[in-house]
Amino acid sequence: MNKLILVTGGTGYIGSHTTVELMNEGFDVVIIDNLSNSEKSVLDGIVEITGRRPYFEEFDICDKEKLDNFFKIYKKIDAVIHFAAYKAVGESIEKPLKYYQNNLITLMNLLNGIKEHKVSNFVFSSSATVYGQPDKLPVTESAPFKTADSPYGNTKQIAEEIIRDTINANRDFRAISLRYFNPIGAHSSALIGELPRGVPNNLVPFITQTAAGIRDELKVFGDDYNTPDGSAVRDYINVVDLAKAHVVSIKRMIDNKSKSNLEVFNVGTGKGSSVLEIVNAFEKATGEKLNYKMSERRVGDIESVYAETRYANEELGWKAEIGLDETLLSAWNWEKNIRNIK
Repeated sequence: MNKLILVTGGTGYIGSHTTVELMNEGFDVVIIDNLSNSEKSVLDGIVEITGRRPYFEEFDICDKEKLDNFFKIYKKIDAVIHFAAYKAVGESIEKPLKYYQNNLITLMNLLNGIKEHKVSNFVFSSSATVYGQPDKLPVTESAPFKTADSPYGNTKQIAEEIIRDTINANRDFRAISLRYFNPIGAHSSALIGELPRGVPNNLVPFITQTAAGIRDELKVFGDDYNTPDGSAVRDYINVVDLAKAHVVSIKRMIDNKSKSNLEVFNVGTGKGSSVLEIVNAFEKATGEKLNYKMSERRVGDIESVYAETRYANEELGWKAEIGLDETLLSAWNWEKNIRNIK
């Protein structure tokens, strides 16, 4: 019998790609998603890629009663990957209570359910935002948390503290926290990818929508940062590489290879790229010319952050492999597919 993995937020951007990689490795997957920021049609893309359909339950895990009923039905869950959360930095500054309520209550409900139903393996979708603006780059897993620049980042810091305290009180429970940098790109099939609702909050969907004519122009927020070209620097990682880090983490816990009950890994490429470098790389990879202009800095953005990845490479046995040009081309192919652009 295949191992069954619960993926919360599994029809979302990272969740859908992780579901594909899990199923490609022989796992069975059950998704919980309330479809607040995704489409049920994503399941069809997963089926077309893998040849199998994951189990799917549509509800909000803020609803503790529905979550309890779920665990009574799915009694043989071997591990949980928790993606379900709001994730827009700017929106979190405008609507902080929305973020604290959703991102923390869902986590606590899930941890209570896991404890009650004796599920011992948990992978948490964390973020490089926990570091704030690091004193030293590349940033390592041991870098101290800085005061969060946004409520979103603060929810990730608090969530990691909640997980740590839960483990300290329950030594049969194990968790791996994966601190993501900036996921971009799409599956090579162009059957699943990033599909933001409304105006995109992330750079690459805004780039692809501008190239597709959905947006009139791309705004580059900030041209006066202390970086080589004045634009902010981030560590952009292919979403499929990121998804594979979750599969490796699940196997690590199921195979009892964890070195401690709580492990933390940076999931990035180890290389920083500026916003303008991404714009230029997209134009080079696709042959599409972008209409963009420089704009003021955006509240909540930091200047520069990129990962030190040696610990994840050596201890977790995972490494980002897909290059930037290929990644940006995959994002454009996905955009063209959903817009029926030839």
